[in-house]
Amino acid sequence: MSEYRRPKVNGARVFFTVTLAQRGSSLLVDEIVRLRAAVRRTKAERPFEIDAWVVLPDHLHAVWTLPFGDADFSTRWRLIKSRFSMGLPKGPTRESHNVRKERGIWQRRFWEHHIRNEHDYWAHVRYCWLNPVKHGFADKPEDWRFSSVHRDARFRTDMNLML
Repeated sequence: MSEYRRPKVNGARVFFTVTLAQRGSSLLVDEIVRLRAAVRRTKAERPFEIDAWVVLPDHLHAVWTLPFGDADFSTRWRLIKSRFSMGLPKGPTRESHNVRKERGIWQRRFWEHHIRNEHDYWAHVRYCWLNPVKHGFADKPEDWRFSSVHRDARFRTDMNLML
């Protein structure tokens, strides 16, 4: 079995990309209430700050700040993914999914990038904001309903500085 070496940085800011197993699906936006409930419950049990978040039909991006003394983002993602999946019909599975009691809904892993500095932080926050435009789901970031851009007053100032 693979052993992933991940940095253990207390209070880290981390950018994530998390993807469904079936690209082209619209499950994440179709089941946005289920996803929000999974995140809310996980966040209540294992706190973290959501600096930016965007949910697209088949994947999502997020920037989190973890609490000092806690670098365990993997458990948080495991809980969010499993809570979201409970009650949904299984996706296509292989024997390896069955052994791990997986439902075949998510890609097994996720991609993470530890934020290095303030410039890197803002680049990844903007990436979240602009991703629906990049994928053709919206003309402007604020037109996409499933984004943290709406709650973030920094958006207007930051986007104006980019133009």
